Amino acid sequence: MRELSELRTNPPDGIRIVVNEDNMLDVTGIVEGPEGTPYAGGYFRVRFNFTEEFPAAPPKCWFATKIFHPNVSTAGEICVNTLKKDWKSSYGIGHILVTVKCLLIYPNPESALDEEAGKLLLEDYNSYCERARLITSVHATPKIRPTEFNTPSSAEASSQISTPPPPVPSTSSASPATTSPVPATKAAPSTPPPPPASTNLKSFSPPLSQPLHPSTPNTYPSSTSPSALPTEKSTSAKERHVSPSPLGTADSNVAVALHANPATKAIKRAAVPNGTGGEKRKKALKRL
Repeated sequence: MRELSELRTNPPDGIRIVVNEDNMLDVTGIVEGPEGTPYAGGYFRVRFNFTEEFPAAPPKCWFATKIFHPNVSTAGEICVNTLKKDWKSSYGIGHILVTVKCLLIYPNPESALDEEAGKLLLEDYNSYCERARLITSVHATPKIRPTEFNTPSSAEASSQISTPPPPVPSTSSASPATTSPVPATKAAPSTPPPPPASTNLKSFSPPLSQPLHPSTPNTYPSSTSPSALPTEKSTSAKERHVSPSPLGTADSNVAVALHANPATKAIKRAAVPNGTGGEKRKKALKRL
């Protein structure tokens, strides 16, 4: 029963089996005619009769389908050593059917049960093939393939598993760069970024630590008094922001006048020599 179940679910290539559900001993094997032989296209049924001595003794086997073969009698009896002296208890139904299929490929005319077929095979092989092909087309070729062969054989199933499916063509029009993005964790380059496109490469240079105008003197007008000089903080500010042109004399006088005290103004005016201008200033002082 285990062997019958295995043969039904995972049959050998070109071999199928039919079991009567009411009687497990009623077994029929179907052998497909091998390609390249005069039996190609035919399906030959082989019946089994299991005795009480089985598996110590081989079962009785015969062709239920008419066939023209040297090792098969007109009654369907099979002459093969596997079913006689070469039988082993480890052999099973599958082994017998495989042996019968090999017999269709390599007939043995020396131990022929059908003498006519054996003699024709030895004397005129073409005539033997024509006769065997005719009998096959009449008795063994059905209009519809047996339904048992819809189940894939063990060789076909293994080839389907080992053969990978064809790759599905991609319908996306994206470029390879978009299909394989660069990981976000990629380290940034250590080299500095290039200058802008509008910058002249010849005039481009790294930033300098010195002032942009080192040749411009940080001088003040000579007329500026020490009291009018800015403090150290403002001086540093003046050094960072240098005016492109020094202040004129008039601007320096204004700066001095802004920082001078009123008393200093009076002293300076009194020191002016006497004259027309000096008298006017004196009168102005008296009015004040």
